[in-house]
Amino acid sequence: MSRSFTKFAPLAVILVGSLALGGCATKGFVREQVAAVNQRVDALDSRLQATDATAKSALAEAQAASGQAQNNGQRLDQINARVDGIEQRMQENQRKRPRN
Repeated sequence: MSRSFTKFAPLAVILVGSLALGGCATKGFVREQVAAVNQRVDALDSRLQATDATAKSALAEAQAASGQAQNNGQRLDQINARVDGIEQRMQENQRKRPRN
């Protein structure tokens, strides 16, 4: 290698390094960007919590409605059984009665 290259090589490295490092972000810039992102994350977190609360409430209402529907179904079965019994007795009474 030539002597002039070895003299200017460290200078060239320093020059290229200073140009490359000049593009780095400052602490203030990074803090601003992170703060903006944190605000968005906080807003989304609060929306998520509200949505979660709504979903839990809807689930509780659906479970209550399901329980009520089961109770209503059982009551209908009981009423149908009673009506069937009444119909059978009515048919038996009609058979026993003599016709004029």
